[in-house]
Amino acid sequence: MKEGEIKSPEAGDLLISEPFLQDENFVRSVVLLCEHSTEGSFGLVINKPSILKLGELVEELAFLEKEVFVGGPVEQNTLHFVYMGDHQLEGSVSLGKHLWWGGDFDSLVEKLKTGQLNPDSIRFFLGYSGWGEGQLLEELQGKTWIICRSEIDLLTFEYTPEELWRNLLKNMGGEFQVIANYPLDPRLN
Repeated sequence: MKEGEIKSPEAGDLLISEPFLQDENFVRSVVLLCEHSTEGSFGLVINKPSILKLGELVEELAFLEKEVFVGGPVEQNTLHFVYMGDHQLEGSVSLGKHLWWGGDFDSLVEKLKTGQLNPDSIRFFLGYSGWGEGQLLEELQGKTWIICRSEIDLLTFEYTPEELWRNLLKNMGGEFQVIANYPLDPRLN
């Protein structure tokens, strides 16, 4: 790799927004990258809760008091999910050790109803974050995002949105520990 060249992100990586990103869709965001290729990229913001509960969107799952997150600004009329644990759903895509994206939704509903799948191991998202051909690499070169190669586990889902952004940076060490403590508005410091 040449000096100044950005390492290409991979599915399963976390993209952490730089502290002063002003795009309201991505302020202090952590995006789980689900797909990255030369044609474009697809990810889900994992730390931006919506005002909706799952039962308001999927009648069959009304028995779950499950928060739904805003996956990104694109197609917010679509529902996506990731789950942790063993591979349980046909069509799921592996994003790393025990982390899966999508899969057969009817099977998901059935496994949740029968207790075969732990609701705490799943996160649901409205919409997604998308980048066209070469766009994500340009944003990485512009230092809009910090790539974090961290395993996601149930603890990741227990942090508050602000804690997740901050803790991931702190755990990366070095200059990232300093960035983790930047105030949202430096003028107020």
